[in-house]
Amino acid sequence: MNETIPYLPGLSPVAGKDIRARFDGGRLSSDGGVLLLREIENGLAIAELLSSCVTDARDPASTTHTHADMIRTRMFAIACGYEDCDDLDVLRFDPAFKLACGRLAETGGDLMSQPTLSRLENTPSWRQLGRMGLSMIDLFCDSFKTVRERIVLDIDDTNDAVHGGQQLALFNAHYDNYCFQPIHIFEAATGKPVLSLLRPGKRPSGKEAAGILRHVVGRIRRNWPGVEITVRGDGHYGTPEVMKLLEDQGCGYI
Repeated sequence: MNETIPYLPGLSPVAGKDIRARFDGGRLSSDGGVLLLREIENGLAIAELLSSCVTDARDPASTTHTHADMIRTRMFAIACGYEDCDDLDVLRFDPAFKLACGRLAETGGDLMSQPTLSRLENTPSWRQLGRMGLSMIDLFCDSFKTVRERIVLDIDDTNDAVHGGQQLALFNAHYDNYCFQPIHIFEAATGKPVLSLLRPGKRPSGKEAAGILRHVVGRIRRNWPGVEITVRGDGHYGTPEVMKLLEDQGCGYI
């Protein structure tokens, strides 16, 4: 008489149901949610949009990973909580990440490693980074089904604490730590992001804030020429430079 041998001895039934632990599942992933991000990216095409702003000077015959592929992979990793390029040294083999990036889980080519991504992050010039930021404003405008007649833009900066000697990290007495102080702009009615700008850990000057708003307002009006724009911000954005810029541009401010 043959006796059934449990897959893993010692696991007793629950409510009459056998519990079986198996070890033949093949290559598994704990990041299945990245496939949902793939569907969102398929609709927005952010990776293609951003990659179009960066000149690719590499030899096409020797290129394995396109800039769009690398940006897409980096975005997915950050969205899944993997903020460091080093994480891709393992994730590049992950079947879910490979599927999300358009590659077959088992037979498709592996994704790029940390050195390749680090080279990409150091490739864009300041001008190209600016184009990338402006293209995200275009994406914001395109996200609306109809042209807006008026919008309110909320602008603020925030404390992003850093640990180590990162470039742009400064000591900020107000927050009592070393930090970046990025500026974020959101559309008030919907909460949609308009622009996020990484910057040093110090309070922005009036000249700097006015320069940022000049580009934002100009790009929005390029998409929506007749839109009424009101800018809403904290007191340290109420500088002569900012108010003059907004008045010259025909914008309201609070």
